[in-house]
Amino acid sequence: MEVRRVPTTIAVVHGPNLNLLGKREVGIYGGKTMEEINAEVASAARILGVDVEFYQSNSEGDLVTYIQNCVGRVAGIVINAGAYTHYSIAVRDALAAVKIPTAEVHISNIYQREPFRHTSVIAPVCVGQISGFGGYGYVLALQALVHGAE
Repeated sequence: MEVRRVPTTIAVVHGPNLNLLGKREVGIYGGKTMEEINAEVASAARILGVDVEFYQSNSEGDLVTYIQNCVGRVAGIVINAGAYTHYSIAVRDALAAVKIPTAEVHISNIYQREPFRHTSVIAPVCVGQISGFGGYGYVLALQALVHGAE
């Protein structure tokens, strides 16, 4: 009898320009780098007893391919789609297609910013959205995905 292993990995997906965190618009996004945020998420994951894998791309197509490749490998996705949040039907459709519980994260409070940032095309296919808590939003999203199944 084959024992099927249930995935205990959460994918953390960073969209365009997030590789510039700590250098780019520090007044909006804070001084932490993507690597520092990833280290905090990895530390929280160890405490929660899950594995995490990190991915960043500035390319919409690469993000879609990565999301598709999560099927059967991950139990959840934490995503900050950056600007793609507001207009990428391709990212939205990939998240809908894979049917993996996904938490949307934004470092800044998108509802206190320009009106075009108030709309998220990916929110309807996510289990929730965390916005405005800086890099800690990624940890909150990870905790929500892990504890949301309880």
